[in-house]
Amino acid sequence: MSTVPLLEAEHLMVRYRSRRRREVLAVDDVGFEVRAGQTVALVGESGSGKTSIGKAILGLVTPDSGAIRFEGRNIVGRNLRMRRELASELQVIFQDPYSSLNPARTVGSSLVEPLLVRGTVGRGEAADRARSALARVGLPGDTMSRFPSAFSGGQRQRIAIARALVMRPKLIICDEPVSALDLSVQAQVLNLLGELQARDGISYLLISHDLSIVRYMAHYVLVLRQGRIVERGPGAQLWHAPEHPYTQALIAAVPEPDPAKRHARAVTSPP
Repeated sequence: MSTVPLLEAEHLMVRYRSRRRREVLAVDDVGFEVRAGQTVALVGESGSGKTSIGKAILGLVTPDSGAIRFEGRNIVGRNLRMRRELASELQVIFQDPYSSLNPARTVGSSLVEPLLVRGTVGRGEAADRARSALARVGLPGDTMSRFPSAFSGGQRQRIAIARALVMRPKLIICDEPVSALDLSVQAQVLNLLGELQARDGISYLLISHDLSIVRYMAHYVLVLRQGRIVERGPGAQLWHAPEHPYTQALIAAVPEPDPAKRHARAVTSPP
């Protein structure tokens, strides 16, 4: 097994500048790694910096300092051609299944196009890979010829997952992948992601504000507040024995359907 992490961020810093030339430090000296077959979660409320980290990895923002390495290769500042090559190994699933798919394109067209842009396979093989990816997420073959408007939110998110899978990536960034879905559908999509990881060894970088989802999916958790990591550790450890008051507050905010457990948690929560 390789000792080199699949993804590694080191001393990452991201600043945004407003029209009034004010600087906002969105990510402040963040470092972590993701290994093959592992799910690492970035957790925090809105403005904590977790989405900015995801954007920096995807090349949507340029870090002010620090390093991002994929399989040991620096990916900061890569040009468009190199980013397209990286797309076969690094994919993303966005939050909103309704806006992540082009409503004017059939599902088949949306899945086939990234393969054709790369130019490594012909149209026939691209279509076969698209149908295979749809089957892996539990959607029938006729999905290819239909438009996104014909599907529910959960089905659209399955299509978005299939679009990521068609590239056969090693790492998928999941940016709030189920927050726009109903609870019952959330469970189905999370189970699907878990099955894909167990079968194919895909790694996930999970970006979420919901610790109940993180508890279910993540092997390792980074808790972010105002751009800095305030706590980190294995998912089960952070859930059962959080040390930082901010982590404790996030866990206390998770709804608990059992009244007895809810009362016990309220009694033992820090003031």
